[in-house]
Amino acid sequence: MNITSQIKQPILKEMELFEKKFYQSMTSQVALLNRITYYIVNRKGKQMRPMFVFLTSKMVSAGNVNERTYRGACVIELIHTATLVHDDVVDDSNRRRGFFSINALWKNKLAVLVGDYLLSKGLLLSIDNGDFDLLRIISVAVREMSEGELLQIEKARRLDITEGIYYEIIRKKTATLIAACCALGAKSVIEDDVQVENMRKFGELIGMAFQIKDDLFDYTDEAIGKPTGIDIKEQKMTLPLIYVLNICTSKEKSWLINSIKNHNKDKKRVKEVIAFVKDNNGLLYAEEKMVQFQQEALLLLNYYPKSDFKEALILMVNYVIERKK
Repeated sequence: MNITSQIKQPILKEMELFEKKFYQSMTSQVALLNRITYYIVNRKGKQMRPMFVFLTSKMVSAGNVNERTYRGACVIELIHTATLVHDDVVDDSNRRRGFFSINALWKNKLAVLVGDYLLSKGLLLSIDNGDFDLLRIISVAVREMSEGELLQIEKARRLDITEGIYYEIIRKKTATLIAACCALGAKSVIEDDVQVENMRKFGELIGMAFQIKDDLFDYTDEAIGKPTGIDIKEQKMTLPLIYVLNICTSKEKSWLINSIKNHNKDKKRVKEVIAFVKDNNGLLYAEEKMVQFQQEALLLLNYYPKSDFKEALILMVNYVIERKK
């Protein structure tokens, strides 16, 4: 049994029902829309976000989920899917999870409209059922994700990202949605603000570790679905590079910045940058920070009694930093 199946084991029933409800939540009167959403549903990823929702809700409530939990998981997945569809348009990407992206098959205009449609369906699902507390959690996440992306674009133009700004970018861009999953899972079943905040923080820490792991993939040769050095080509400043820029000599710093600004399409130069970052312990430093976030997340689970759901979450936390893609 692979690791994802192990994590899913205590919530198998919930995940099966979730898939049905998720597909229903997308349906429309427009045949073209239904054809596109059917394509999306049949090319789903690991569904980590709904898994976080169900595992968190069951851990904090001794095994309970309710209709609010399912709606929350559907809203999160609708919004996550909408952002992926829009991201592929922004990045002009033709592939998603090994398949053609929506914009590659149906062009940009349709992809943007489908993303908007999924976003509105998610918001209406909460409003129509009076889940305003859950909607607040999700809306904050959507706002922060947009801010994170824009902050990254702004900083990439000037290449002046400090370690603190990098953490702020990844907290908003990636961690905030996983934080919302965990807060929402708890909020759907209990009325304890301390525990909801505890779970939000747990999700945020996992999200930080998750993004650093993603950034480390840019320096590996493993087949992970994105080419090595793509972040450098796109002038994205990630933690290994930021660390090395802070410790190298001013001459080396000038060479690095010049390479990223003016030679980022030169394969040989990109390889030299990757080698320089590796040789100066950039990867080692980023790995240490990733483990720090992971350990902080695990500490927050100590508050809860032993259960299959807690064990699955621990497995998930470890999988985030041990995954190969």
